Order: sequence, then structure tokens, then C-alpha cells
Amino acid sequence: MNRNTQLFSQHLEDIDRKALEQYQGIIREYVRGRQGIYVLYRKGNIYYVGLAKDLRTRLKHHLRDRHANSWDRFSVYLTIGGQHLRELEALMIRTIKPDGNRQRGNFARSEDLRYRFRQSCEALKSLEIDQLFTAMPSPARKPVVEKKQAGRKAVLAKYVDRPMILRARFKGKLIAARVRRDGSVLFNGKAYTSPSLPAAVACKRPSCNGWGFWKYQRAPGDWVLLDELRK
Repeated sequence: MNRNTQLFSQHLEDIDRKALEQYQGIIREYVRGRQGIYVLYRKGNIYYVGLAKDLRTRLKHHLRDRHANSWDRFSVYLTIGGQHLRELEALMIRTIKPDGNRQRGNFARSEDLRYRFRQSCEALKSLEIDQLFTAMPSPARKPVVEKKQAGRKAVLAKYVDRPMILRARFKGKLIAARVRRDGSVLFNGKAYTSPSLPAAVACKRPSCNGWGFWKYQRAPGDWVLLDELRK
């Protein structure tokens, strides 16, 4: 691994507190002037997570500060550089939630996706309700396959392995179709081997690029153009 891509250079894990008290000289040799992340434990559980530009001084300080009687073992992780040190500390605090940390841990430039995720869920729910009132091909009705498509393999066959819903908006109206397991597209009771044919029918045009017309749900709430399947 290229040294420039490393985050940690050395580590010392799960050491008894007594070692810090009794062997200051040895600890000093390893961590003096070094920066990194340290972890304090209490009865086998993580009690506190911190970062320090001088680990020896910080650990020694914890022998007599407000945490002095709250931990019995420690670990240190020495880093190369300190570019992402604070974010790493924040990640550990947010995921582990140690009892001794008062701060929650903040990411300076990271976007919180919670609001966008909620919007996506609400949009998906709205779409599902719309589909209840949108004409969809009936599973009980045998699809009518156009003669000119008979015997042709569905274009989407090599891209899908399960049924899925397609949707599009045309002139403000929600249009829905369904892709079958074999890759054919069901729209208004007819089966098509290409997504462009039902798109043309929906638009009432001689032709239409179905890859740029239909959207499919790549992930919950994430509707993208069908053309993404080919990428």
C-alpha cells in the first residue's frame, strides 16, 4: 500500500491502565509527540473516544481528570498526518456512543441525507397511490403480442432478471408499464419486445426513444432513466 494512502501507521490495543502508570518511559518512547485516536475502556466496554496531537500528554491527563476513575484499559492508534483525524473521531463517537463523551461528533462538510431520504420515501408512497388509480395491464388478461414482434427476443432480457415497474410523465400525466421477467414490456394489455414501442404508443407518435422516456426504480425512491441499465 502506498504510504500516502495509509491512515494508521502503528497501534497499541487493549493495554491495562497500570502500564500507563508504571511504565511511563516506555509509553513515552512510542507515543511522544505522535498524533492519533485513543480509546478508553471500562470493564470491557468502550467508555471514551478521543483524538490528540500529543497522545502521551492526553493519556497522562486522563489519569487525573474527570475520567480518572472511570476507565481501566486503553488503546492508541497512531496516524500518518491529521487531515481526517477529527472526522474519524466523530465517526467513532457517533457509531459507538461512548458514555464518557459529551459531544455527539460532528461532520463539518457531510450532508445529512435524512431529510432527502424522507422526501424520497414520501415520493415513492405517492407514486404507489397514483398507480392504484392508473390503468395497468391485468395479470389475468393474456397479453396480445403484435405479429411483427413474434419470435423476437425482448431487448431488456439481458438487463433484468425480475419483474419491475416503469413509469413516465407525458403532458403532466403519469404513465405506467410493467417489465416481465423475460424482459418484455406490458403496456395497455399488449406485450412489447422493446421499451421504445410502448413509449411511442403512450406518446401517440410514430417512434419514441424508450430508454430516455421510461424510468425505473433503481433503489427506494431513486427513479432513474431506463438508459442507466445499459451503463
